[in-house]
Amino acid sequence: MTTAERQADVIVLGAGIVGVSAALHLQERGRNVLLVDRGEPGAETSHGNAGLIERASVVPYAFPRSLATLAAFASNRSIAVRYRPATLLRMAPWLARYWWNSAPDRLERLGRAILPLIERCIDEHRHWSKAAGTEALMRGEGWIELYRSRRGFQEAARAAEELASYDLAYDLLDEAALRAREPGLLPGIVAGAVHWRDPATVSDPGAVTRAYAALFTARGGQFLHADANCLEHDGAGWRLPAGAEGWRAPEAVVTLGPWSNDLCGRLGYRFPLAFKRGYHMHYAPAEGAVPRHPVCDVEAGFVLTPMARGIRLTTGIELAARDAPSDSWQLDRAERVARRLMPLGHRLDAEPWRGARPCLPDMLPVIGPASRHGGLWLAFGHAHHGFTLGPATGRLLAEMMVGQAPFCDPAPFAATRFQP
Repeated sequence: MTTAERQADVIVLGAGIVGVSAALHLQERGRNVLLVDRGEPGAETSHGNAGLIERASVVPYAFPRSLATLAAFASNRSIAVRYRPATLLRMAPWLARYWWNSAPDRLERLGRAILPLIERCIDEHRHWSKAAGTEALMRGEGWIELYRSRRGFQEAARAAEELASYDLAYDLLDEAALRAREPGLLPGIVAGAVHWRDPATVSDPGAVTRAYAALFTARGGQFLHADANCLEHDGAGWRLPAGAEGWRAPEAVVTLGPWSNDLCGRLGYRFPLAFKRGYHMHYAPAEGAVPRHPVCDVEAGFVLTPMARGIRLTTGIELAARDAPSDSWQLDRAERVARRLMPLGHRLDAEPWRGARPCLPDMLPVIGPASRHGGLWLAFGHAHHGFTLGPATGRLLAEMMVGQAPFCDPAPFAATRFQP
Protein backbone atom coordinates (compact mmCIF):
# COMPACT_ATOMS: atom_id res chain seq x y z
CA MET A 1 0.00 0.00 0.00
CA THR A 2 1.39 3.40 -1.01
CA THR A 3 1.13 6.53 1.11
CA ALA A 4 -1.56 7.79 -1.31
CA GLU A 5 -3.85 4.87 -0.52
CA ARG A 6 -6.21 4.47 2.40
CA GLN A 7 -7.34 1.17 3.88
CA ALA A 8 -10.82 -0.19 4.55
CA ASP A 9 -12.10 -3.64 5.42
CA VAL A 10 -14.78 -3.60 2.72
CA ILE A 11 -15.52 -1.43 -0.31
CA VAL A 12 -19.27 -1.38 -1.11
CA LEU A 13 -19.87 -0.30 -4.70
CA GLY A 14 -23.25 1.36 -5.22
CA ALA A 15 -25.22 3.52 -2.77
CA GLY A 16 -28.76 2.50 -3.61
CA ILE A 17 -30.90 0.91 -0.94
CA VAL A 18 -29.10 -2.47 -1.23
CA GLY A 19 -25.61 -0.98 -1.03
CA VAL A 20 -26.42 1.41 1.80
CA SER A 21 -28.06 -1.44 3.72
CA ALA A 22 -25.06 -3.72 3.23
CA ALA A 23 -22.74 -0.95 4.40
CA LEU A 24 -24.81 -0.34 7.55
CA HIS A 25 -25.08 -4.02 8.45
CA LEU A 26 -21.34 -4.57 7.94
CA GLN A 27 -20.59 -1.48 10.01
CA GLU A 28 -22.79 -2.80 12.82
CA ARG A 29 -20.69 -5.97 12.76
CA GLY A 30 -17.46 -4.08 13.27
CA ARG A 31 -16.24 -3.65 9.70
CA ASN A 32 -14.59 -0.46 8.45
CA VAL A 33 -16.61 0.20 5.30
CA LEU A 34 -16.11 2.52 2.33
CA LEU A 35 -19.36 3.19 0.42
CA VAL A 36 -18.88 4.34 -3.18
CA ASP A 37 -21.17 5.88 -5.77
CA ARG A 38 -20.72 8.21 -8.72
CA GLY A 39 -23.77 10.19 -7.54
CA GLU A 40 -25.65 10.77 -4.33
CA PRO A 41 -27.07 7.88 -2.26
CA GLY A 42 -30.54 6.79 -3.32
CA ALA A 43 -30.53 8.94 -6.46
CA GLU A 44 -31.18 6.20 -9.02
CA THR A 45 -33.52 3.18 -8.93
CA SER A 46 -34.04 3.49 -5.15
CA HIS A 47 -35.53 6.95 -5.66
CA GLY A 48 -38.26 6.30 -8.17
CA ASN A 49 -40.42 3.43 -6.93
CA ALA A 50 -43.96 3.51 -5.56
CA GLY A 51 -42.75 3.56 -1.94
CA LEU A 52 -43.98 0.09 -0.96
CA ILE A 53 -42.28 -2.18 1.57
CA GLU A 54 -44.17 -5.11 0.17
CA ARG A 55 -44.67 -7.61 2.99
CA ALA A 56 -47.69 -9.13 1.20
CA SER A 57 -45.82 -9.95 -2.03
CA VAL A 58 -45.12 -13.57 -1.14
CA VAL A 59 -45.48 -14.81 -4.73
CA PRO A 60 -42.81 -13.57 -7.19
CA TYR A 61 -43.91 -11.51 -10.20
CA ALA A 62 -44.27 -14.33 -12.71
CA PHE A 63 -44.45 -14.38 -16.48
CA PRO A 64 -48.16 -14.42 -17.37
CA ARG A 65 -49.49 -17.85 -18.35
CA SER A 66 -52.91 -16.70 -19.57
CA LEU A 67 -53.26 -16.61 -23.35
CA ALA A 68 -55.70 -13.71 -23.08
CA THR A 69 -53.19 -11.69 -21.06
CA LEU A 70 -50.37 -12.52 -23.45
CA ALA A 71 -52.51 -11.52 -26.42
CA ALA A 72 -53.30 -8.19 -24.77
CA PHE A 73 -49.61 -7.53 -24.12
CA ALA A 74 -48.63 -8.63 -27.63
CA SER A 75 -50.65 -5.77 -29.09
CA ASN A 76 -48.17 -3.38 -27.43
CA ARG A 77 -51.06 -1.11 -26.48
CA SER A 78 -51.17 -2.10 -22.81
CA ILE A 79 -50.28 0.49 -20.18
CA ALA A 80 -49.15 -2.33 -17.87
CA VAL A 81 -46.52 -3.76 -20.24
CA ARG A 82 -44.91 -1.92 -23.14
CA TYR A 83 -41.98 -3.15 -25.22
CA ARG A 84 -39.53 -2.06 -27.86
CA PRO A 85 -39.74 -4.69 -30.64
CA ALA A 86 -35.98 -4.87 -31.19
CA THR A 87 -35.41 -5.29 -27.45
CA LEU A 88 -38.04 -8.01 -27.27
CA LEU A 89 -36.21 -10.01 -29.93
CA ARG A 90 -32.92 -9.68 -28.07
CA MET A 91 -34.65 -10.68 -24.83
CA ALA A 92 -36.28 -13.80 -26.29
CA PRO A 93 -33.91 -16.32 -24.61
CA TRP A 94 -34.23 -14.48 -21.28
CA LEU A 95 -38.03 -14.35 -21.60
CA ALA A 96 -38.10 -18.09 -22.34
CA ARG A 97 -36.22 -18.80 -19.10
CA TYR A 98 -38.52 -16.42 -17.21
CA TRP A 99 -41.58 -18.22 -18.62
CA TRP A 100 -40.11 -21.63 -17.70
CA ASN A 101 -39.42 -20.53 -14.12
CA SER A 102 -42.98 -19.20 -13.83
CA ALA A 103 -44.55 -22.67 -14.06
CA PRO A 104 -46.62 -23.27 -10.90
CA ASP A 105 -44.35 -25.84 -9.26
CA ARG A 106 -41.17 -23.85 -9.89
CA LEU A 107 -42.87 -20.60 -8.87
CA GLU A 108 -43.90 -22.14 -5.56
CA ARG A 109 -40.32 -23.29 -4.90
CA LEU A 110 -38.89 -19.86 -5.75
CA GLY A 111 -41.49 -18.18 -3.56
CA ARG A 112 -40.49 -20.35 -0.60
CA ALA A 113 -36.85 -19.42 -1.16
CA ILE A 114 -37.39 -15.66 -0.99
CA LEU A 115 -40.12 -15.74 1.68
CA PRO A 116 -37.71 -15.31 4.66
CA LEU A 117 -36.52 -12.01 3.16
CA ILE A 118 -40.09 -10.87 2.51
CA GLU A 119 -41.13 -11.78 6.06
CA ARG A 120 -38.38 -9.60 7.55
CA CYS A 121 -38.61 -6.66 5.15
CA ILE A 122 -40.49 -4.26 7.45
CA ASP A 123 -38.59 -5.19 10.61
CA GLU A 124 -35.27 -4.65 8.85
CA HIS A 125 -36.33 -1.19 7.68
CA ARG A 126 -37.54 -0.34 11.19
CA HIS A 127 -34.22 -1.53 12.60
CA TRP A 128 -32.83 1.86 11.49
CA SER A 129 -35.87 4.10 11.18
CA LYS A 130 -35.61 5.78 14.60
CA ALA A 131 -31.86 6.39 14.45
CA ALA A 132 -32.09 7.55 10.83
CA GLY A 133 -35.04 9.84 11.50
CA THR A 134 -37.32 8.17 8.94
CA GLU A 135 -40.20 7.20 11.22
CA ALA A 136 -42.27 10.14 10.02
CA LEU A 137 -41.85 8.97 6.41
CA MET A 138 -43.20 5.47 7.11
CA ARG A 139 -46.89 4.53 7.17
CA GLY A 140 -48.37 1.25 8.30
CA GLU A 141 -51.80 1.23 6.65
CA GLY A 142 -50.92 -1.03 3.71
CA TRP A 143 -51.97 -0.48 0.10
CA ILE A 144 -55.01 -1.08 -2.10
CA GLU A 145 -55.47 -2.99 -5.38
CA LEU A 146 -58.39 -1.71 -7.47
CA TYR A 147 -60.37 -3.81 -9.97
CA ARG A 148 -62.59 -2.19 -12.56
CA SER A 149 -64.36 -5.38 -13.64
CA ARG A 150 -66.49 -7.65 -11.49
CA ARG A 151 -64.66 -10.67 -12.90
CA GLY A 152 -61.24 -9.21 -12.06
CA PHE A 153 -62.35 -8.49 -8.50
CA GLN A 154 -63.73 -12.00 -8.03
CA GLU A 155 -60.50 -13.55 -9.31
CA ALA A 156 -58.49 -11.31 -6.98
CA ALA A 157 -60.65 -12.35 -4.03
CA ARG A 158 -60.01 -16.03 -4.79
CA ALA A 159 -56.27 -15.38 -5.14
CA ALA A 160 -56.19 -13.55 -1.80
CA GLU A 161 -57.98 -16.46 -0.11
CA GLU A 162 -55.37 -18.87 -1.50
CA LEU A 163 -52.69 -16.89 0.37
CA ALA A 164 -54.37 -17.53 3.73
CA SER A 165 -51.59 -19.93 4.74
CA TYR A 166 -49.17 -16.97 4.78
CA ASP A 167 -51.20 -15.31 7.55
CA LEU A 168 -51.63 -12.08 5.59
CA ALA A 169 -54.25 -9.53 6.63
CA TYR A 170 -56.50 -8.12 3.94
CA ASP A 171 -59.99 -6.72 3.44
CA LEU A 172 -62.23 -7.22 0.43
CA LEU A 173 -63.96 -3.94 -0.38
CA ASP A 174 -67.02 -3.33 -2.50
CA GLU A 175 -67.34 0.10 -4.09
CA ALA A 176 -69.02 1.65 -1.06
CA ALA A 177 -66.42 0.32 1.40
CA LEU A 178 -63.63 1.41 -0.94
CA ARG A 179 -64.99 4.94 -1.19
CA ALA A 180 -65.13 5.10 2.60
CA ARG A 181 -61.38 4.40 2.72
CA GLU A 182 -60.53 6.44 -0.38
CA PRO A 183 -63.09 9.27 -0.58
CA GLY A 184 -61.07 11.01 -3.28
CA LEU A 185 -61.87 8.34 -5.87
CA LEU A 186 -64.36 9.31 -8.54
CA PRO A 187 -67.62 7.28 -8.48
CA GLY A 188 -68.70 4.53 -10.85
CA ILE A 189 -65.24 3.36 -11.92
CA VAL A 190 -64.32 0.43 -9.66
CA ALA A 191 -66.09 -2.88 -9.00
CA GLY A 192 -64.09 -3.70 -5.89
CA ALA A 193 -60.69 -3.75 -4.25
CA VAL A 194 -58.32 -5.72 -2.05
CA HIS A 195 -56.78 -3.77 0.82
CA TRP A 196 -53.54 -5.49 1.86
CA ARG A 197 -52.96 -4.47 5.47
CA ASP A 198 -49.47 -5.85 6.21
CA PRO A 199 -47.22 -3.77 3.92
CA ALA A 200 -45.68 -0.51 5.03
CA THR A 201 -45.24 2.44 2.70
CA VAL A 202 -43.01 5.51 2.66
CA SER A 203 -43.66 9.03 1.40
CA ASP A 204 -40.17 9.50 -0.07
CA PRO A 205 -38.10 6.35 -0.78
CA GLY A 206 -35.12 8.38 -2.00
CA ALA A 207 -35.10 10.36 1.24
CA VAL A 208 -35.24 7.14 3.26
CA THR A 209 -32.19 5.78 1.43
CA ARG A 210 -30.32 9.06 1.91
CA ALA A 211 -31.18 9.04 5.61
CA TYR A 212 -29.78 5.50 5.97
CA ALA A 213 -26.61 6.67 4.20
CA ALA A 214 -26.37 9.67 6.53
CA LEU A 215 -26.70 7.31 9.49
CA PHE A 216 -23.85 5.23 8.08
CA THR A 217 -21.54 8.27 7.84
CA ALA A 218 -22.67 9.64 11.24
CA ARG A 219 -21.50 6.34 12.74
CA GLY A 220 -18.06 6.80 11.20
CA GLY A 221 -18.49 5.25 7.75
CA GLN A 222 -16.80 6.75 4.70
CA PHE A 223 -18.70 7.77 1.57
CA LEU A 224 -16.79 8.51 -1.63
CA HIS A 225 -17.85 9.81 -5.04
CA ALA A 226 -15.99 7.60 -7.50
CA ASP A 227 -16.47 5.34 -10.51
CA ALA A 228 -17.09 1.78 -9.31
CA ASN A 229 -15.96 0.42 -12.68
CA CYS A 230 -12.40 1.44 -11.82
CA LEU A 231 -12.18 -1.33 -9.20
CA GLU A 232 -9.01 -3.40 -9.63
CA HIS A 233 -8.06 -6.81 -8.28
CA ASP A 234 -4.57 -7.85 -7.25
CA GLY A 235 -3.14 -10.54 -5.05
CA ALA A 236 -3.69 -8.46 -1.91
CA GLY A 237 -7.37 -7.75 -2.51
CA TRP A 238 -9.21 -4.86 -4.14
CA ARG A 239 -8.09 -1.36 -5.07
CA LEU A 240 -10.20 1.61 -6.11
CA PRO A 241 -8.37 4.59 -7.63
CA ALA A 242 -10.02 7.89 -6.70
CA GLY A 243 -8.12 10.91 -7.95
CA ALA A 244 -4.93 11.53 -6.01
CA GLU A 245 -6.04 9.19 -3.25
CA GLY A 246 -6.97 5.55 -3.73
CA TRP A 247 -8.51 2.98 -1.43
CA ARG A 248 -7.67 -0.65 -0.79
CA ALA A 249 -9.62 -3.42 0.95
CA PRO A 250 -9.50 -7.21 1.16
CA GLU A 251 -13.20 -7.44 0.25
CA ALA A 252 -15.52 -5.66 -2.17
CA VAL A 253 -19.28 -5.83 -2.65
CA VAL A 254 -21.06 -5.16 -5.97
CA THR A 255 -24.48 -3.58 -5.33
CA LEU A 256 -24.80 -1.62 -8.56
CA GLY A 257 -28.36 -2.62 -9.46
CA PRO A 258 -28.92 -2.35 -13.22
CA TRP A 259 -25.25 -1.41 -13.72
CA SER A 260 -23.89 -4.51 -11.97
CA ASN A 261 -22.99 -6.32 -15.18
CA ASP A 262 -20.81 -3.40 -16.27
CA LEU A 263 -18.31 -4.19 -13.51
CA CYS A 264 -18.97 -7.93 -13.31
CA GLY A 265 -18.41 -8.29 -17.06
CA ARG A 266 -15.01 -6.62 -16.80
CA LEU A 267 -14.10 -9.14 -14.10
CA GLY A 268 -15.13 -12.09 -16.27
CA TYR A 269 -18.71 -12.65 -15.07
CA ARG A 270 -21.87 -12.23 -17.09
CA PHE A 271 -25.25 -12.59 -15.45
CA PRO A 272 -28.56 -12.81 -17.37
CA LEU A 273 -29.71 -9.40 -16.18
CA ALA A 274 -32.63 -7.78 -18.00
CA PHE A 275 -34.49 -4.56 -17.32
CA LYS A 276 -38.11 -3.74 -16.59
CA ARG A 277 -38.05 0.01 -16.92
CA GLY A 278 -40.55 2.29 -15.24
CA TYR A 279 -41.50 5.97 -15.12
CA HIS A 280 -43.03 8.30 -12.59
CA MET A 281 -44.50 11.79 -12.46
CA HIS A 282 -45.77 13.88 -9.54
CA TYR A 283 -49.04 15.80 -9.63
CA ALA A 284 -50.54 18.48 -7.47
CA PRO A 285 -53.76 17.39 -5.73
CA ALA A 286 -56.97 18.63 -7.35
CA GLU A 287 -60.21 19.39 -5.50
CA GLY A 288 -58.52 18.34 -2.27
CA ALA A 289 -58.37 14.70 -3.42
CA VAL A 290 -55.29 12.83 -2.20
CA PRO A 291 -55.10 9.03 -1.91
CA ARG A 292 -54.83 7.89 1.71
CA HIS A 293 -52.99 4.74 0.65
CA PRO A 294 -50.98 3.73 -2.40
CA VAL A 295 -53.66 2.71 -4.90
CA CYS A 296 -52.83 0.26 -7.68
CA ASP A 297 -55.10 0.11 -10.71
CA VAL A 298 -54.30 -3.52 -11.46
CA GLU A 299 -56.05 -3.83 -14.81
CA ALA A 300 -54.66 -0.55 -16.13
CA GLY A 301 -51.21 -1.11 -14.65
CA PHE A 302 -50.13 1.89 -12.59
CA VAL A 303 -49.92 3.04 -8.96
CA LEU A 304 -50.95 6.35 -7.38
CA THR A 305 -49.07 7.06 -4.14
CA PRO A 306 -49.28 10.01 -1.75
CA MET A 307 -45.73 11.32 -1.56
CA ALA A 308 -44.00 14.23 0.10
CA ARG A 309 -43.74 15.96 -3.28
CA GLY A 310 -47.33 15.32 -4.37
CA ILE A 311 -49.23 12.40 -5.88
CA ARG A 312 -46.78 10.06 -7.60
CA LEU A 313 -48.00 8.07 -10.60
CA THR A 314 -45.70 5.10 -11.18
CA THR A 315 -46.05 3.12 -14.41
CA GLY A 316 -45.85 -0.60 -15.04
CA ILE A 317 -43.19 -2.35 -17.14
CA GLU A 318 -41.34 -1.17 -20.22
CA LEU A 319 -39.13 -3.82 -21.81
CA ALA A 320 -36.33 -1.74 -23.29
CA ALA A 321 -32.56 -1.43 -23.15
CA ARG A 322 -31.37 0.08 -19.91
CA ASP A 323 -30.13 3.32 -21.46
CA ALA A 324 -32.54 3.66 -24.40
CA PRO A 325 -34.21 7.08 -24.73
CA SER A 326 -37.36 7.63 -22.74
CA ASP A 327 -40.77 7.06 -24.31
CA SER A 328 -43.70 8.95 -22.75
CA TRP A 329 -46.41 6.68 -24.23
CA GLN A 330 -47.06 4.64 -21.06
CA LEU A 331 -47.03 7.57 -18.69
CA ASP A 332 -49.23 9.75 -20.88
CA ARG A 333 -51.89 7.06 -21.22
CA ALA A 334 -51.68 6.08 -17.57
CA GLU A 335 -52.27 9.72 -16.68
CA ARG A 336 -55.40 9.86 -18.84
CA VAL A 337 -56.82 6.79 -17.09
CA ALA A 338 -55.74 8.01 -13.65
CA ARG A 339 -57.54 11.33 -14.14
CA ARG A 340 -60.78 9.39 -14.60
CA LEU A 341 -60.06 7.56 -11.34
CA MET A 342 -59.02 10.48 -9.13
CA PRO A 343 -58.74 14.22 -9.75
CA LEU A 344 -55.15 15.18 -10.50
CA GLY A 345 -53.76 18.67 -10.78
CA HIS A 346 -50.88 19.86 -12.92
CA ARG A 347 -47.59 18.01 -13.37
CA LEU A 348 -44.94 19.01 -10.82
CA ASP A 349 -41.85 17.58 -12.55
CA ALA A 350 -40.24 19.12 -15.62
CA GLU A 351 -39.66 15.66 -17.12
CA PRO A 352 -40.79 12.14 -16.18
CA TRP A 353 -38.37 10.20 -14.01
CA ARG A 354 -37.17 6.91 -15.52
CA GLY A 355 -35.48 3.94 -13.87
CA ALA A 356 -34.58 0.33 -14.71
CA ARG A 357 -35.52 -2.57 -12.44
CA PRO A 358 -32.69 -5.18 -12.66
CA CYS A 359 -34.30 -8.60 -13.16
CA LEU A 360 -32.99 -12.17 -13.32
CA PRO A 361 -34.99 -14.89 -15.09
CA ASP A 362 -35.65 -16.95 -11.95
CA MET A 363 -37.07 -13.92 -10.08
CA LEU A 364 -34.48 -14.23 -7.28
CA PRO A 365 -31.61 -11.83 -6.63
CA VAL A 366 -27.95 -12.78 -6.53
CA ILE A 367 -26.69 -12.56 -2.94
CA GLY A 368 -23.37 -14.09 -1.96
CA PRO A 369 -19.75 -14.64 -3.00
CA ALA A 370 -18.48 -14.52 -6.57
CA SER A 371 -17.21 -17.85 -7.79
CA ARG A 372 -13.74 -16.99 -9.10
CA HIS A 373 -12.45 -14.08 -6.99
CA GLY A 374 -11.78 -14.32 -3.28
CA GLY A 375 -13.21 -11.42 -1.35
CA LEU A 376 -15.71 -10.40 -4.04
CA TRP A 377 -19.38 -10.38 -2.99
CA LEU A 378 -22.50 -9.71 -5.06
CA ALA A 379 -25.99 -8.40 -4.24
CA PHE A 380 -28.22 -7.31 -7.12
CA GLY A 381 -31.13 -8.35 -9.33
CA HIS A 382 -34.03 -7.56 -6.96
CA ALA A 383 -36.46 -6.65 -9.77
CA HIS A 384 -39.62 -5.02 -8.34
CA HIS A 385 -38.49 -5.48 -4.73
CA GLY A 386 -35.23 -3.60 -4.35
CA PHE A 387 -36.60 -1.08 -1.87
CA THR A 388 -38.56 -3.79 -0.06
CA LEU A 389 -35.65 -6.21 0.29
CA GLY A 390 -32.63 -3.90 0.53
CA PRO A 391 -32.22 -4.00 4.34
CA ALA A 392 -32.94 -7.74 4.59
CA THR A 393 -30.46 -8.40 1.78
CA GLY A 394 -27.84 -6.29 3.53
CA ARG A 395 -28.30 -8.29 6.71
CA LEU A 396 -28.04 -11.66 4.96
CA LEU A 397 -24.94 -10.61 3.04
CA ALA A 398 -23.24 -9.16 6.14
CA GLU A 399 -23.91 -12.32 8.12
CA MET A 400 -22.30 -14.40 5.38
CA MET A 401 -19.31 -12.08 5.11
CA VAL A 402 -18.47 -12.02 8.83
CA GLY A 403 -19.12 -15.72 9.39
CA GLN A 404 -22.34 -15.42 11.39
CA ALA A 405 -25.13 -17.95 10.98
CA PRO A 406 -27.36 -16.47 8.23
CA PHE A 407 -30.99 -15.89 9.18
CA CYS A 408 -32.10 -17.90 6.13
CA ASP A 409 -30.66 -20.32 3.63
CA PRO A 410 -28.57 -18.30 1.14
CA ALA A 411 -28.17 -21.18 -1.33
CA PRO A 412 -31.09 -20.18 -3.64
CA PHE A 413 -29.43 -16.78 -4.20
CA ALA A 414 -25.97 -18.14 -5.04
CA ALA A 415 -24.18 -16.57 -8.00
CA THR A 416 -23.07 -20.05 -9.05
CA ARG A 417 -26.54 -20.82 -10.39
CA PHE A 418 -25.52 -18.57 -13.32
CA GLN A 419 -21.70 -18.51 -13.03
CA PRO A 420 -20.29 -21.90 -11.98
